Amino acid sequence: MAIRLRFSPRTLATLGAFCGLTSSAALAQVVPQPDGIVPVRYSEGVVHGFLELRSDSGVRLAHGELIQVPRDSTIESLLRFFFRDGSRFEETVEFTQHRQLRLKSYRLVQRGPAFPFDLDARLNAGGKYEVTWTSHDDGKTDHAEGAVDAPADLANGLPLIVAKNLRAGDTITVHLVAFTPKPMLIGLRIGYAGKDSVMVGAHAEALAHWALKPELGTVKGFFAKLLGKLPPDTELWIDTEQAPTVVRVRGPLYTGPVWRIDLSGAAWVR
Repeated sequence: MAIRLRFSPRTLATLGAFCGLTSSAALAQVVPQPDGIVPVRYSEGVVHGFLELRSDSGVRLAHGELIQVPRDSTIESLLRFFFRDGSRFEETVEFTQHRQLRLKSYRLVQRGPAFPFDLDARLNAGGKYEVTWTSHDDGKTDHAEGAVDAPADLANGLPLIVAKNLRAGDTITVHLVAFTPKPMLIGLRIGYAGKDSVMVGAHAEALAHWALKPELGTVKGFFAKLLGKLPPDTELWIDTEQAPTVVRVRGPLYTGPVWRIDLSGAAWVR
């Protein structure tokens, strides 16, 4: 089903996309490799995009932004949302893009009543993690640290950038460490789901529709289904005109309800 949004040309031009927004120079035309390592077709650059987070029914929950800055040899990306109830979400990822996307470090911070617990989690490319969480029910704080057997395609904070570098018809599986709040290594299958479009003024922009499906493995998937905790899929729409631009994301921001991330326009102050 086509999702029809209306954004002004200026909004699309100035905001680019989010979670790996605007891409710049196209690199070598190559296909994904079998091990899930993603070749870079579009390199990431400087970005400052404005976002809004809504419930699946359209109620605005938070305003946010993506700030992405190239460093000496890496890209640092910060995605954050400020909720109306005072809650806060921050996801910081540092990665390289020398022919292939590679995670360097990742941090996730959740604070406030929008989430089931407060959380501060850190992860590096080698799989070493440290996570602290506080329950909202009893105020108890717990801490865990250690390492998971991290594959080379570890992609925390990178799935949308991965999708921007794929072609129509591609399917690839990468891996994530999900903090629930204890860490769990899962697969994420990113597959092409067809075409949609949006209207920009009187002009129709073509969108590539992608489906991001968690893969828990046979045993974990069985128990998750048994307990009714099988995570929902995430849907992603990318404007494919010239430079790939993420227009909408629909899915869980954490292990919770389905929410929607859209581009946001600026409201001028008189």
